[in-house]
Amino acid sequence: MYKSILALVVSATMLTACNHDLANEKPTEQKETKADPERNKWSSLPEYDEIIEQIGNEDYSFDKETDNADKRVFLIEQNGTKRYKTIFVKKTNRLKIIKINGGGAIYDEIIK
Repeated sequence: MYKSILALVVSATMLTACNHDLANEKPTEQKETKADPERNKWSSLPEYDEIIEQIGNEDYSFDKETDNADKRVFLIEQNGTKRYKTIFVKKTNRLKIIKINGGGAIYDEIIK
């Protein structure tokens, strides 16, 4: 009986101590921008950083056209207008970025 009560008291004390530490932490402020949801959605992809480096970090919308075992294709829009097409070949890590409307290929390399 005493062991049960002692275990209950020790558990309650530990839980109270854990909650006290969390209460003293200051919440971190996150500044949301229009690009944040898009960045969070695609930023884990291996080609994302190179795409942003090549086309700039403007207010782009990524529309996934194809994503299968061989390749991933995105159409990148800005203000409702298609600006770029990206093709990422998964086997070789080759990234191709094509500027739509007269720009042609602006990037065609293997990324690491």
